[in-house]
Amino acid sequence: MTQGHRKENLVAEISAGKHRLISGVPEELGGHDEGLGPHELLEAALAACTIITLQMYANRKHWNLLSADVTVNIDSENDRESYISRKIRLQGDLTEEQRKSLIAIANKCPIHKVLSSKITIKTDEVISV
Repeated sequence: MTQGHRKENLVAEISAGKHRLISGVPEELGGHDEGLGPHELLEAALAACTIITLQMYANRKHWNLLSADVTVNIDSENDRESYISRKIRLQGDLTEEQRKSLIAIANKCPIHKVLSSKITIKTDEVISV
C-alpha cells in the first residue's frame, strides 16, 4: 500500500513499505520542484514496470538483453480519453524474433494492463480525531 501526506505547500511525501519519496510541482506551477510531479510518477511507473518485465522475461529465456531503455510521455489527456506514448530501445545480441517477442511482452507488464483497462477509483474520507 502506498500512502502520501502533505509535507508542506504543494509537496507530498509518499511512502510504500520502507521506501520514501517526495513529489512536488515545478516553479512555474507555484512549487519548488522538490521531486517528480504526479504525471512524471505515472510515466515513471510505466517505464519501470516495462523495464523490469522485459528483464524478467529475457532472464527466463536466457536471452542476451543488455539494456532496455524506456521513454514514456503522457501526450494528451482529457475526461474521455488519454494518450500515452512509450518508446523502447533494446540493446543486446538479440534476433529479430526475440526483439518482437520482447516488444509484445512489454504490453503485458502489470502497469500497462492497469492503464489500459477501465479504471474506477473509489474515494473514502477517513476521519481523524
